[in-house]
Amino acid sequence: MNSFEKLLKKPASQIQKDEKGRFEKFNLRENPFPSEPFVYKDAKDDRINGKIFEMEIRKREYKQMENNFLKIPRSDPGHLRMGFIMDTSYVGRGNGKSAFLINLHRNINEGFCLDISNNANKCFSVYLSPEPGGRTKTFDQLVDLLCKSIFSSNIIKNCLATIRLEALLSIYPDFHPNGKFEDEPDLVQKLNSAEWLKENINVSIQALNNEVLQNDLLGNLPKDFPLYQTKYHLFADELVTQETFAEYYLALKKGQERLEFIFSHLVDFFLAANFNGAYVLVDDFVNIPDFQSARQKRDFALELRNCLYDGLYTNAKLGFYTFILVLHAGVPRLIQEAWSESGMENRVPIAPSKTVAKHIIRFEKLDQDHAVLLLKRYLSEYRIKKDTGTNGLLPFTKPAIYKIAETSELNASKTLKLSYDLLDRASLIEEQDKIDEEFVEKMLTADIVKPDTKRSIATTETTDLVTEAKGD
Repeated sequence: MNSFEKLLKKPASQIQKDEKGRFEKFNLRENPFPSEPFVYKDAKDDRINGKIFEMEIRKREYKQMENNFLKIPRSDPGHLRMGFIMDTSYVGRGNGKSAFLINLHRNINEGFCLDISNNANKCFSVYLSPEPGGRTKTFDQLVDLLCKSIFSSNIIKNCLATIRLEALLSIYPDFHPNGKFEDEPDLVQKLNSAEWLKENINVSIQALNNEVLQNDLLGNLPKDFPLYQTKYHLFADELVTQETFAEYYLALKKGQERLEFIFSHLVDFFLAANFNGAYVLVDDFVNIPDFQSARQKRDFALELRNCLYDGLYTNAKLGFYTFILVLHAGVPRLIQEAWSESGMENRVPIAPSKTVAKHIIRFEKLDQDHAVLLLKRYLSEYRIKKDTGTNGLLPFTKPAIYKIAETSELNASKTLKLSYDLLDRASLIEEQDKIDEEFVEKMLTADIVKPDTKRSIATTETTDLVTEAKGD
């Protein structure tokens, strides 16, 4: 066979171009439900990173969060410094708290809370989840995790850009941001670039540095704080960057030095960048007390009280950080004794005598109609063509969804996982074009799909703070 014959010869077996995709008969690009019923914030797949979220299901809880936390001016001395998202169901994990928290986190950061609070507050949010297995057992370990989350959020990079921009606008009247930057990310990137500043800024570097350091909010920072180091400057060939902050933190001694950095020095720095608060969203808080002794629980609560309420830290004086802890049912009983002994029960009761407490957002159990809304939202995200005539539920019927939800004990995660399994199975049966109650019963009775799921503990790769600071 010569080369021409090899190129032109066709195979005996021809692929049929009209073959349909596996889920195409359901008007779906692929199975829209998560194969694992758990939320991982940094996953690329929207089915498991929390981006697909039906806020209508948790409209009441979100309104409470807005009214009790986000809209209250941070200048109000009575603004809440801690709150709880508390599960009322003992069915287990999977009631939607993580997805709710991740969407709350994104909503806050989208407009830095200015839009939500009618410009009363400019706040950012950081999301963290204590590692399972007791790796976040002490308060110092939680602080390290908080710092890592601050670096990975790139908020320090944003603050450095803000501080530089204000200095430029103050002493460089011909500097017009609209003509220099395409958008906010472009501004942040360029104002953290030594090369760009050198080529585009035609005023004294020393004058700009002096302008920044005249800010009274920066006056109480220690002389070795990144802004004051002789090696780096806000405007110089070697800029102070977010990575500089990470290197500085790692060089600090564990304990008091790092606590001072997070709860005093960084607070002053954030205030200088025009923020008046921050929300620290702690998911799966149970991973901390689950592995603590009674004394460790009490010590943890005491340090938390010292940093948020009664200590000499800038944060304790102002209430810059508001901690929101996600508590599964049963966790309050686990930490109640330590909460009482440490005095935290007087500050932020975990078992309040009143039925209504503003700092507690109670997560009630889902109902069957919530399950319908949930599945409809996931289905809509993966439609090939917009579904206009069936309330968006095809191939599912409403009675089938009711049955799925009931079988899953009205647990959101289990409902999604069972829906995934049923749709996956239906896609393999050529004549099966809908998932009705009869099909659900058949699959469950034959034990082809199973309603109960067990959570696997994911192993998380460790990442050093310097890498997080680079924002890679």
